Amino acid sequence: MSGLASDSTTQRDLLRLATAGSVDDGKSTLVGRLLYDTKSVLADQLDAVHRASVDKGLSTPDLSLLVDGLRSEREQGITIDVAYRYFATPARTFVLADTPGHVQYTRNTVTGASTAQLAILLVDARKGVVEQTRRHAAVLALLGVPRLVLAVNKIDLVDYDEAAFAVIAKEFEAHAQALGYSPDAVRTIPVSALVGDNVVDRSANTPWYSGPTLLEHLETVPVEPDPHDAAFRFPVQYVVRTNTAEHPDYRGYAGQVAAGTIRPGDEVVVLPSGRTSTVSRIDTPDGELSEAVAGQSVTLLLADDIDITRGDLIAPVAAAPAVSDEFDATLAWLGDKPLRPGARVLVKHGTRTVQALIGELAARFDEQTLATVDGPESLELNEIGRVRVRTAEPLPLDDYTAVRRTGAFLVIDAADGTTLAAGLVGASLVSSGP
Repeated sequence: MSGLASDSTTQRDLLRLATAGSVDDGKSTLVGRLLYDTKSVLADQLDAVHRASVDKGLSTPDLSLLVDGLRSEREQGITIDVAYRYFATPARTFVLADTPGHVQYTRNTVTGASTAQLAILLVDARKGVVEQTRRHAAVLALLGVPRLVLAVNKIDLVDYDEAAFAVIAKEFEAHAQALGYSPDAVRTIPVSALVGDNVVDRSANTPWYSGPTLLEHLETVPVEPDPHDAAFRFPVQYVVRTNTAEHPDYRGYAGQVAAGTIRPGDEVVVLPSGRTSTVSRIDTPDGELSEAVAGQSVTLLLADDIDITRGDLIAPVAAAPAVSDEFDATLAWLGDKPLRPGARVLVKHGTRTVQALIGELAARFDEQTLATVDGPESLELNEIGRVRVRTAEPLPLDDYTAVRRTGAFLVIDAADGTTLAAGLVGASLVSSGP
């Protein structure tokens, strides 16, 4: 149990966040500033950045070099992957998904934000809220990211003008609230990633701003814990079989608890087969546990010999999800070719991948106007729509708003394995309130 207590503490002290914004809004510099000012960068990395900055004729270190790792990215002037950064302060540990800003890489924003508890959206103080800002905010709302921070960057380039900041803050906060965010879930902060204003240290250049610095907000914002009290969900990743003197005829089911809590003696059902049993033991490399909670990787042993394979879902008998081969879903379309009714694809749900057919396109959401268009002919790159999906095999499905991790799925191109869409089971086109 001591290990469990330690794991729970770690979960409470961890904040998963993502960045998003348009090209050249300064995301890489902002992330670099956070790493630099929290002393989360190795000495040799700092030396390399200082040397590269001198070679470029800069008088101050180019902190964007701390996160722009690929030469091709810098040559194109855009970041094209999702980079995960880790840093910590005495108050909290952070995992940050740094996502691209270019419109054609909105798919990476979906990837980076899929598990985020907070997202930092950047805008250029000279440009304000733009089309990509509204698009990213809609995607974040759709994914159920609970909290947003709008970092109004390059505030130094508008001479720290309070009025300019106020206009941007008012427009964005209205847009966020229209997407379902409550006022206390959105924070707007004037920053200069290059100079360091209000990123880690409070700036004397913005005496009119009385709120927290970005880091102060990240350290103190309430964090929603993993859903330990939700219905238990356990996608089976691997079946463990051994036959040793110590463990004769050992048969366990390995995976990560997606939601809820499980204990020996709990009655469970295996889906989609519907066979039931009782949990007899919970194993880890460090020994047995008296319970396992969301986020932990464990091996479950059952009292009965049941035919279970990778892709099955173990859930409580009393709170099992519905099993269906047809369902409504919201898709964030990420494919280069438009989606049309009748498309044959693969659906990856949890650890199971099945063939599927896209049926009716019921509606398309316009993230700029927040309106819906009924019965669109297609979904284009980066568009969000509501569709009907029919699968070749039944799947155990949760509504995304009820169980986030098992209510999500991916749409995959059967021909080349590329990801075509992020899907949310039963999710509305506009979040009803992250």
